[in-house]
Amino acid sequence: METVNSGRPGSFSRRRQPPVIAERLNLLLISAVAVLTLGLLWLGSHLPLGGTLLCGLLMAFVLLTNYALMHEAAHRVLHGQRWLNDLLGSFAGMLFPMSFTLLRFGHAVHHCCNRTDHEMFDYYYPHDRLWLKYGQWYGLISGLYYPLVPLGSILLAVAPALLRSGPFRRARTTAVLFDDFGAPQIRRVRIEVVATAVFWWAMFAWLDLQWQSVLLMYACFGFNWATRQYVTHAFSRRDVMSGAWNMRVSRPMGWILLNGQWDLVHHQQPWLPWTELAKAGQNSEPPVSYWRHYFRQWLGPRPNTEPAPQPLPRMPD
Repeated sequence: METVNSGRPGSFSRRRQPPVIAERLNLLLISAVAVLTLGLLWLGSHLPLGGTLLCGLLMAFVLLTNYALMHEAAHRVLHGQRWLNDLLGSFAGMLFPMSFTLLRFGHAVHHCCNRTDHEMFDYYYPHDRLWLKYGQWYGLISGLYYPLVPLGSILLAVAPALLRSGPFRRARTTAVLFDDFGAPQIRRVRIEVVATAVFWWAMFAWLDLQWQSVLLMYACFGFNWATRQYVTHAFSRRDVMSGAWNMRVSRPMGWILLNGQWDLVHHQQPWLPWTELAKAGQNSEPPVSYWRHYFRQWLGPRPNTEPAPQPLPRMPD
């Protein structure tokens, strides 16, 4: 019997049977990522600058896997028990650091508004202010986007009304981003932000972390993460479910990303866990070169030549 995928992140597509989730493997990965991240932070806090930078470079890739696991939790395919899925997602959010609830609801908006005007960073209309489009574009692909994510979590927890005020409503990219945050969601965000603050206070005390070293290592991760966030969408067709690329990466990078390079497959079948994406990719469009497409982004945004697709409807949580 055909059923609608439960939860907002899958509400826009259908599946015929529940996905098979690699629960034990995901638990192992969550644990390994946490141990490696905290171990690198401790080591980097007690080494000279060169050693700290090397730890930061390693952590930049370890935390890519952490984000991939958090993404699985956002689609509720990290663990079959919903309460444990969300708890693990919240823990992964502490390492990012960001509110898992912000990611889950914001990511659902991404799936429903992909390649619409709300998420059109790579193209511009004749009436757009080019200086703003270029600034937005290069800020996105150069890594400046990352600090806005933890800051957004704090703002949503402390002053949610601010994010729904005039300037954010008028901005094309944030006009609908916070529409689905009611009182229950804001309460969850606040709990996650407080829990994250307590977690990091404890880690700094227990591991004797040095804030300068921690900031440097997270800057490495932030750059690595942010520069990859739009590459699987840039210059793809303006279609909500098909506006993405499958990308060709090395096998180790595919493991690090948990098959996140199969983004077209993911957008067309968002209920699939990461362990099934590569298999589904055999029946999808062939992957394009990651590095060729990545460097293509640095040439800047292009004039838009396609009509904007309509956002897909979103269902309540």
